[in-house]
Amino acid sequence: MTGIQDVPTAAGEIRVIDPARLEEIARYEPHTDEQIELALEQAHAAQRRWSELPVETRSAPLREAARILRERRDEYAELMVREMGKPIGEARAEIEKCATGCGYYAENAVRFLAERVIESTAQRSWAAYEPLGVVLAIMPWNFPFWQALRFAAPALAAGNGALLKHAPNVSGCALAVEALFAQAGFPEGLFRSILVAPARVGEVTERLIADPRIAAVTLTGSERAGMAVAAAAGRALKKSVLELGGSDPLVVLEDADLPTVAAAIAKSRYMNAGQVCIAPKRVIAPAAVYDELERLVVEAVEALTVGDPLDAATQVGPLAREDLLENLERQIEATVGEGARLLTGGRRLDRPGHYFAPTVLGDVRPGMTAFAEETFGPVAALVRAADEDEAIELANDTPYGLAASVWTGDPRRGLEAGRRLRSGALFVNGVVASDPRLPFGGTRRSGYGRELSEEGIREFTNLRTYWVGS
Repeated sequence: MTGIQDVPTAAGEIRVIDPARLEEIARYEPHTDEQIELALEQAHAAQRRWSELPVETRSAPLREAARILRERRDEYAELMVREMGKPIGEARAEIEKCATGCGYYAENAVRFLAERVIESTAQRSWAAYEPLGVVLAIMPWNFPFWQALRFAAPALAAGNGALLKHAPNVSGCALAVEALFAQAGFPEGLFRSILVAPARVGEVTERLIADPRIAAVTLTGSERAGMAVAAAAGRALKKSVLELGGSDPLVVLEDADLPTVAAAIAKSRYMNAGQVCIAPKRVIAPAAVYDELERLVVEAVEALTVGDPLDAATQVGPLAREDLLENLERQIEATVGEGARLLTGGRRLDRPGHYFAPTVLGDVRPGMTAFAEETFGPVAALVRAADEDEAIELANDTPYGLAASVWTGDPRRGLEAGRRLRSGALFVNGVVASDPRLPFGGTRRSGYGRELSEEGIREFTNLRTYWVGS
């Protein structure tokens, strides 16, 4: 889930490649140490002034950001498509989601950050949510606008500044987000994007986390990146929020409407060419309904339209980069070699671009590669369980804990089953999705901390206690 493995030029430039056409669309000169220092100093200075303003003032520019996002939706969406291959319909929906998120915090920041009166032995006592400072955000390429906005909108409204280290293959999106906040009326320098060559990401981020002007760090990415960031934050004794990988289970109970479930799997697992942390990676069904579900899923997946991501009819576009294709091929080959059945797909498509056929694996079992590892591409692993109890046991047989869903004809039964699952989110009879109104994040090796909702805006605040005597 980290950035593209761009091939730098001799001069160290970042090359951005259109994954659908394999054409270079842009080159960016990485920021020098001096430029990064300037960006950090600008954000630090702007944040100190910004933090003194009331929440009403700090949240107001988010309304203008929402307006700009909607006004320039098609422009931003096409940039996303060209840089990382997301189908144009999904890209437009992502921009609309960003606008909704900005509007949500514009309307609710004052309420979420209101001081809370507490009765004590003092004449007056209360708790207040106060800004931390400049937050370093390290973000991936798969939702290049949403990942940045869902962090930045609440963080800025809370009085913080932000330094964004985005994935190199979406450098254009990173700069567009910086320009968006400036155009919306946030102070100059409060939000800065820095471009870092892939070979220097570890060095630069570790140095920034250690810098006293950085107050906290948030990362969405791989386990390996999360461990590195958590270790650096720990050494610096700084707050960190991590949203890492997942191998989310979709548990089907015997009374579920199977055609509905199959359609939901085809939509949610193959969105963004399967490059979604909260997509259902493992579909687990009791033996009584497994065979019929398998037939319906294969039928639905084979009906998906693979094509040019700029074509509105396309449902599945290319993967973002070559190494993702190679890893997916390895995982599928290994899983089939371990005894799973390849039901459809399982190969690169014979066309220009990083295209991989939508794939379904049947009778995947614990210990197999596609069961144990996160598969980040258009492949679903179908798992046969003896009954509901074993389905729950298999769903929990993972080190991850991002999200889970249960599908059933009886929502109460689904909730009872879902409470036995370990995850940061549970959806009953619905596709797992992030929503500005709902807290978002994982547990276990899927990370810690929360984004979105009121918990998300408070993550990067100091909960300060006030006690005043007579």
